[in-house]
Amino acid sequence: MKTDVIIVGGSFAGLSAAMQLVRGRRHVVLIDANSPRNRFAKTSHGVFGLDGKTPAQIRSTALSQLSAYPTFHIVEEMAIKVAKIPDGFCVTLKNGETYSAKKLILTTGITYQLPDIPGVKEHWGKSVIHCPYCHGYELKDRSLGVLATSEMAFHQAAMIPDWGLTTLFTQGQFKPKGEVLDHLIRRGVAIEESPITHVVGDGEHIQHVLLEDGRTNPIKGLYVAPRAIITSPLIEMLNLETVDTAMGTMVTVNDFKESSVKGVFVAGDLSNAMQSGTLAVMSGTMAGVGAHRSLIFNK
Repeated sequence: MKTDVIIVGGSFAGLSAAMQLVRGRRHVVLIDANSPRNRFAKTSHGVFGLDGKTPAQIRSTALSQLSAYPTFHIVEEMAIKVAKIPDGFCVTLKNGETYSAKKLILTTGITYQLPDIPGVKEHWGKSVIHCPYCHGYELKDRSLGVLATSEMAFHQAAMIPDWGLTTLFTQGQFKPKGEVLDHLIRRGVAIEESPITHVVGDGEHIQHVLLEDGRTNPIKGLYVAPRAIITSPLIEMLNLETVDTAMGTMVTVNDFKESSVKGVFVAGDLSNAMQSGTLAVMSGTMAGVGAHRSLIFNK
């Protein structure tokens, strides 16, 4: 099947990109295996007009609206191969089907590399979180912690007191100094150098964390800045340019979300330095606009 644009990945970014294109009367095939990273979150917050909805509800609503446009088509399958062809790109699915298009948008997301500490993974997306704007309000007025995985934790720890009393766990490796330390102290942040060795709770709510020296700390929410890892093989198949940052690896894009390969646009967490539902929507919207412009001006 041949179409104008193929979008691989059907979460917030991919759905937003599709909306711009079908409203531009372009034919779109959205390929999605329906296993988004946000499936671990009970609700999504901070997205204008959709605050408190589950990711599944948001996806269902978006697909219902997109399906009202005759040029939209969704295929619920995994894309396993992509190749450049003379007039665009060809995508092969796990079931053997192939689709080709003039332009390609990748919104397959990333994988988070969480700290290898017992209890972190079990509470991820509930009381172990990364974004205060996404989930911080639900943990407000509790004792909170920030687990340092890099010096970026100093910035995060300075923000979190707006939601609750905050302790920075340096893990004995990332110790603030000078003006940074002074700022954290002024913000009321406690500094704990004994590493966290275990997050104890019921899988949803943290009861406390166990420290290496045998003490416990009764925090009820833990902020972590995990490292982003690109796991989609499609990025390497297309040899897209990437950049390593303090937060992980990202695909390099321009202002219209076009990658280093002409005609390939990359949106959402794959190209965003900061990750949230709202930012994914914004990124996908720009990728959709960029792909539409490319169909008109850069045939």
